[in-house]
Amino acid sequence: MLDIKELTMEHHKDAERQGFVKILMSGNIDHKLYATYLYNQAQCYAVLEKYGLHNSLFRDTPGLLRAEHIHYDYRALWTDIGAPPEVTQSTKDYIAHIESIQDEAMKLYAHIYVRHMGDLSGGQMIMKKTPGPNRYYKFKHKEVGDYKRIVRETINSYLNVYEHSVLPEATFCFESATKLFKEMKELDDLSYRDTENDPFKGTKMEGKD
Repeated sequence: MLDIKELTMEHHKDAERQGFVKILMSGNIDHKLYATYLYNQAQCYAVLEKYGLHNSLFRDTPGLLRAEHIHYDYRALWTDIGAPPEVTQSTKDYIAHIESIQDEAMKLYAHIYVRHMGDLSGGQMIMKKTPGPNRYYKFKHKEVGDYKRIVRETINSYLNVYEHSVLPEATFCFESATKLFKEMKELDDLSYRDTENDPFKGTKMEGKD
């Protein structure tokens, strides 16, 4: 029997090796950089969950829905009311891709697996290191185990029937996350080397949560 976790292991590891992940887990991430990351994540989750709901993919796991929570966290950290953060190219590409598969439930579920299973697992460690209210990663304790089981069983049932549709979508989602991590690292690098056009000038909050 095919297992999605094993088949996507290398793509998962590649995402985790990105420099931005080290920043994310440092406990000292720039608040505005993190808000920019959250803003982009909120756009991705919003479109995925919109079509996931349309296809009844959250029927048994309503507490998995994250888009509103991520947006709440972003608003708590982003203080520049007049100008929202940058929407990165990877986010634009991801939204367009989800729009293109909006009626294909098994493909959409591959993205739910990558994103929401990650929130239930590694996201719990990220929550301890990042600023803000962190609603993004908060679940009811009793739901976590059940949701993990349901998501794992559902994605593997799809995988074993529609492997050639499901696996490329999970891979695409991991690759999209990797691209976003690289974009965030570039923004962080820019904030240190470009003093004239620093996107985060004056927002460094070293030593603060």
